[in-house]
Amino acid sequence: MEPAISANDPACAEVIVRLPASLGEQSRVWTDAQATAAWGTPSAVRLTCGVGAPPPTDQQCVSLGGAEWIVDESESPNLLMTTYGREPAVQVSVDTTTISADSVLESLAGAVQQIPATSGCAVATTGDPTDADAGADAP
Repeated sequence: MEPAISANDPACAEVIVRLPASLGEQSRVWTDAQATAAWGTPSAVRLTCGVGAPPPTDQQCVSLGGAEWIVDESESPNLLMTTYGREPAVQVSVDTTTISADSVLESLAGAVQQIPATSGCAVATTGDPTDADAGADAP
């Protein structure tokens, strides 16, 4: 894994120290890149803190665990989800053939909320990020 451009932001340190030891049956494996984490062997979930905050978009936006996430389904069944309205942003890649994206985002909520929300999606949906119709109207 590679560190993001803002990996040295103190907010990322607050996120990383609060990450769970496991996500479902996937145990955390240690990475050597600052402000990153991974779970599973091979990694079913990868997290990077310090990525650039996404601009308004028409991609799906879901609200889970008190955070809003932009969902990129372009490499399905792998989903790339990026926090919306938090700077720096946190990005999570999930292999949905191994673990539920919903359960991952719920489990990461406490850590991600260490970065204060400054804005949100105009229309956020709650639920399964793999639901193609959910959040279709979100900016």
